[in-house]
Formats: sequence, C-alpha cells, structure tokens
Amino acid sequence: MWFHGDIGGNNLLVTDGKLSAVIDFVTSGIGDPACDLVIAWAMLREAFRHTVGQDDATWARARGWALWKSLLTLTQCPDPRDGRVAIHLDVIDAVLADHERFA
Repeated sequence: MWFHGDIGGNNLLVTDGKLSAVIDFVTSGIGDPACDLVIAWAMLREAFRHTVGQDDATWARARGWALWKSLLTLTQCPDPRDGRVAIHLDVIDAVLADHERFA
C-alpha cells in the first residue's frame, strides 16, 4: 500500500480552516500505511482515530510509528527548552495512554 511517510503539520496546507493539500513526497513509498497515522497523536488525537476507520492492528502499529518518531525527535533536541520536547513528550504520553485503553 502507498504511504506518504512524513505527514505532519509542516507538510499539510490549510485554506480557510480546511485541509487543502499534502506536500513533500520525498519519503513516499510502498509499505505500512500505519506510519501515516503518526499525526493522530501529534495533532488530532481521538477524532482522527474515528475518522480514518483503520483496524485495531493498523492502529497498534501506528502507535509504534508515533513512539519511534517522537523518540527520534527527542534525540535531536539537546536543549530541554526546545519547543519540540514538550510536544513529543505529550505524544509519548498519548501513545502510552492509547495503548492502555485499547491493548
């Protein structure tokens, strides 16, 4: 299955409050579409889960992708005051809470 590979706030264009485009397809490929669900924990959370309608196994893999991306980003933040630190710690908390709820 095709995936984008880096769906995040920097790669989404919004016009009048609605998603108008997804850009930057450098990491696109064929593989696990769960990697594109990482955005659920970074931006949209519960509403996203209900909207995408993925099965539980895909959602569980998406948790793994989100955890991986956040941990990787944290290794690139040597300054704990970097704004990304709080965001990705929140993502990790959300991933773990989601695992507890649905595991």
